[in-house]
Amino acid sequence: MIPSLIRTVFPLFAACIALASGACHGVARPPQPTPDMAEIAGTYALVRVDGKEIPATVLHEGAALEVRSGSFTFGVDGTCRTVTVFVPPSGREATREVTATYAKDGTKLTMWWNGAGVTTGTIDGRQFTMDNHGMLFVYRR
Repeated sequence: MIPSLIRTVFPLFAACIALASGACHGVARPPQPTPDMAEIAGTYALVRVDGKEIPATVLHEGAALEVRSGSFTFGVDGTCRTVTVFVPPSGREATREVTATYAKDGTKLTMWWNGAGVTTGTIDGRQFTMDNHGMLFVYRR
């Protein structure tokens, strides 16, 4: 069972590390694949959160969370998922996986998280950067 502290703190931290607390809860946009989605398809490893190399301890809403690892996978079909391993204040390691649909417009990506909200990011070659309400997550392929 997930400790109540995780249920309280993690949703605020959750969307791409899976950190979404966006305003569009529960809204997933249907995928609309485009040919350039194949260019970014694949798995990217989380390398930094808010400028700190992984593993990193970050503060969000006054809570310190250690992010141990993470991955972000883009499909050619307009779907994506992220898996993050973290340690909340309780001290028990947890893994969180969330899925979304995404749209690509040039280098801009918009992710509609299943049950969580919306985030945006950019793709530049082998690097994907996601802004989750002011926290920057950097992934590399």
